[in-house]
Order: sequence, then structure tokens, then C-alpha cells
Amino acid sequence: MASEATTETTVHTETGVPGGEAHGGQPNFPPFDSSTFPSQLLWLAIMFGLFYYLMSKVALPRIAGILEDREDRIAGDLAEADRLKRETDEAIAAYEQALAEARNKAHTIARTNREKLEAEVEAKRTAAEDKLNQKLAEADARISEIKEAALKEVDGIAAETAEEIVASLIGAKVSKAELDKAVAAGMAK
Repeated sequence: MASEATTETTVHTETGVPGGEAHGGQPNFPPFDSSTFPSQLLWLAIMFGLFYYLMSKVALPRIAGILEDREDRIAGDLAEADRLKRETDEAIAAYEQALAEARNKAHTIARTNREKLEAEVEAKRTAAEDKLNQKLAEADARISEIKEAALKEVDGIAAETAEEIVASLIGAKVSKAELDKAVAAGMAK
């Protein structure tokens, strides 16, 4: 029994796949062992099918929903941007139109004021010219009166001067009729 007890207590110190010792007694790496290919392929097909099913029923619909939501949000944002751009363009057009109308109104007001001021200036100028012409006419009339008065006095002064000159040169007195006649003849020349 002693020999049986020693056999039963034998410890295995080697690991390996049954029947896998090839290439100099080294065991093969299990995925590369050709004896395990059918089971590996079966599990590959099962796992691929399971992942495919999970992806097609769970993950891909969620991703598609997210992408669709994103696309809708982007389309909505673009539509909002287009609407805001149209509103901005309309506001700019309205502003430019109002600005053009204001400029036209300002030009009209300026032209009206200019015409009004020109008419007022013309009226004042005409009034001033009329007033000056009236003053000139009055001054001419007065000058004419003064000239006539002076000319009447000139005859008298000339006659008196001539009488004194003749009296001092000749020493005799000349008659007033002769002096008036001589002064009139001298003035006529």
C-alpha cells in the first residue's frame, strides 16, 4: 500500500491543453490551436449576432434619434437665422427708406426756407432801393432848389461884383439895366 499511497499523492506541475503538444513539446496558444477553431468560430458568430442585434435595436436607434434631433435643431437654428436675417434686412431697408425720406424732407424744408429768405431779402432790397430812390429824388429836388436859389443870387452877386469892378476901374457908376444885360451875356457864353 505504500506504493499506492505515493501514486495517489502525485502533484501535476505542468499545464497544457490535451493533445496540444506540437513544435518540440511546447503547447499551442489556444486561439491558434486548430482543434479549437470550430468552437471559436461558433462563439464568434453568436457574439457577432448578439452585438449586431443589440446595436441595431438599442444603440443605433438612440444614435439615429440623437442625430435626427441634432439635424432638426440645426435646421431650426438655420431657419431662425434666415428669419432674423430677413427681419434685419427689412429693418435696414425701412431705416434707409426713412433716412431717404428725412433727407428729402430736409432738402424740401431747406429749399422752402431758402426761397422764403430770398423773397424776404428781395422785398427788403426793393424797399431799401425804393426808399433810397425817394431820398435821392428828394435830394435832387432840394439840390435843384438850392442851385436855382444860388443861380438867382449869382446873378445878383455877379451884377454887384461887376458894378464894383467897373466903378473901381472906370470910376463911374453904370446903370442896373446895363449891368444885368452884360451879366446875362457873360453867363450865356
